[in-house]
Amino acid sequence: MTKILILNGPNLNLLGSREPDTYGSSTLGEINTQLQALATHPLVFFQSNAEHELLEKIQQAPSQDIKFIIFNPAAFTHSSIALRDALLAIQIPFIEVHLSNIYAREIFRHQSYFSDIAYGTLTGFGPLGYQLALKAAEHYLARE
Repeated sequence: MTKILILNGPNLNLLGSREPDTYGSSTLGEINTQLQALATHPLVFFQSNAEHELLEKIQQAPSQDIKFIIFNPAAFTHSSIALRDALLAIQIPFIEVHLSNIYAREIFRHQSYFSDIAYGTLTGFGPLGYQLALKAAEHYLARE
C-alpha cells in the first residue's frame, strides 16, 4: 500500500518548548496526530537529530512503498548535501516544510539545499504547513 513518509530533522523533537515565539507551541506528537487524522494514505513518521539516520530512512523509502515524502530538514536545510543527494538518488517526490519563514530570519537560513529539487516548499505557516503539504501530497498521489 502506498505510504507517505513524514520526515523531521534535528531539534524538532523539542517542539512545544523550543523557542515558542519562533516555532509555536505544538509538539511534534501533536502535529503527527493531526496529520494522522487527516490522512487518506498510511503515514510513516520519523524524526532524528542524526544526519546518518535520516539518510538511511530516505534510502530505505523505495523498498517500504513510500511514494511521497514530507520533509522538514530543520538545520540540515542549510548544510546537508548528503541528504540532498539521497533524495535525488531515490527519485521520490517530496515537499520541503518549515514551521518558521526561513526567508524572514537570519541570512544564513535563506539558503536551502532542497527547495530547487522539491515538488513544493511550505515555509512560515507553522503546523498548518504540514497539513497543507499532506493535502498536496495526497492530491499528487491521486493523479498518479
